[in-house]
Amino acid sequence: MASTANSLRALADPTRVRLLALLDREELSVAEIQDIFGMGQSRISTHLAQLKRAGLVRARRAGKHSYYGVAPAPHWEHLRPLIQSATAEIPEAARDTTAVRLILRRRKDATREYFNRLAGRFGRSYIPGRTWKGLSHLLLGLLPPLDIADLGAGEGTLSQLLARSARRVIAVDNSEKMVAFGRKLIREHQLENLEYRLGDLEDPPIDPASVDLALFSQALHHATRPERAITAAFEILRPGGRIAILDLLSHTFEEARELYADQWLGFGEAELHEMLGSAGFGDITVDVVARESRSPNFQTLLALARKPGA
Repeated sequence: MASTANSLRALADPTRVRLLALLDREELSVAEIQDIFGMGQSRISTHLAQLKRAGLVRARRAGKHSYYGVAPAPHWEHLRPLIQSATAEIPEAARDTTAVRLILRRRKDATREYFNRLAGRFGRSYIPGRTWKGLSHLLLGLLPPLDIADLGAGEGTLSQLLARSARRVIAVDNSEKMVAFGRKLIREHQLENLEYRLGDLEDPPIDPASVDLALFSQALHHATRPERAITAAFEILRPGGRIAILDLLSHTFEEARELYADQWLGFGEAELHEMLGSAGFGDITVDVVARESRSPNFQTLLALARKPGA
């Protein structure tokens, strides 16, 4: 049973004061506390046991690990100022905040590395019901009703998926046959909020400030002047509208020019970031989101940005 007297007795040791100050900020495992304090496991466990008996600390099991955090003791709010004052007098405590920050970054790095190893293998193992098409329907179904421009839409597979939840989708392509095929699909499936227009990426036939989202899905590398296509997308977006670009990271597979009619062999992350900034976009992020395991090992970039305004 937690009591003020037991709590004060537990705080008689500076190591336990540091422990409580740390655990008040973040749940930590014994191994992580060892790294911060440079102490053996038995000493750390002993201190944690005393704090648990005083009702100040509790453990949470997660798989093979236990994470310790402060317990919601009734008098904890009265103890916090006392702990903060005490840690100011403990020289080692000054480094603890930085050490916790490094521990949390290490956790994120470990998670990112796991998913880096997983990339390219997700579709190889069979799990009933798990399909990219199913995931696409799930995520697209969560979109609010937007006016969307799918620039370089091709046959419009993505446009048709977007039309399920969008207010309106305008699919633009410079191929007469692609547009004719898309219009045929509209009639067959009665997609009244989807429209195909013949036009160029660098000068799409869409009114200025009339859409909420401008999308390039593996289309920008077909533009003669990709920077102009991005500027054109800026112009058709409403204030506060967003641009989304899925394209290839820079590569050296020259055959892509003949095989896929690519004008550009992908884009560098900094290059794409600069083009978006030059066009006037803000809140820019550019990340590698997929890596192919087969030669030529194409990598996919996802760039997101927002047009300033409402």
